[in-house]
Amino acid sequence: MAESALKEWAVTCEALAAGEQIVIVRKGGIGEKRFELPHPSFFLFPTYAHQRPELVRPDAAQRYASALGRREDPDRLPLALWATIHDSYAIREPEALDAIGPLQILTGDYAHERLRWRRTQPLWVVVLRVWRVETPPILAVTPEHGGCVSWVDLPRAIVLGTHTPTLDDGAFARAANDVTRALAPFAISA
Repeated sequence: MAESALKEWAVTCEALAAGEQIVIVRKGGIGEKRFELPHPSFFLFPTYAHQRPELVRPDAAQRYASALGRREDPDRLPLALWATIHDSYAIREPEALDAIGPLQILTGDYAHERLRWRRTQPLWVVVLRVWRVETPPILAVTPEHGGCVSWVDLPRAIVLGTHTPTLDDGAFARAANDVTRALAPFAISA
């Protein structure tokens, strides 16, 4: 049973669901002292309110215009994606962000902005294996799910049902190897 969800921009969730990327870049929310990875598996909780279209590559912004066009989080949220952490990398060098630029839909400006924020903390590149949930459980979004935090607790009634990987094993292995090759000169796997 998955009892936690990671908040992530809806546009990034769409790219993860499409298999277009397998990485997320995180430093945590304003309400957190630092970003942590306490859960090896979790639902993804798409958020809309703080997405910034100018920080999404133009080609991806066109493909995911519907997700980018929303500004408000819904009252009832289908939890359609489930993920496990395959690997994670602590990044401190801007060159590392340039190396993974082609492997995600966000612009280099986004990653560099996050790297500069809270300079004493690393920026995390997290490699996720993502699954589509066939019958997504619906979360009634309450004020306790709000705020600038990365992780939210889910009610016990939210359970993972049948799910299918967004990428087959071979495609995922190739994508994960691309990330490893890109970051090898810069990062220590966590």
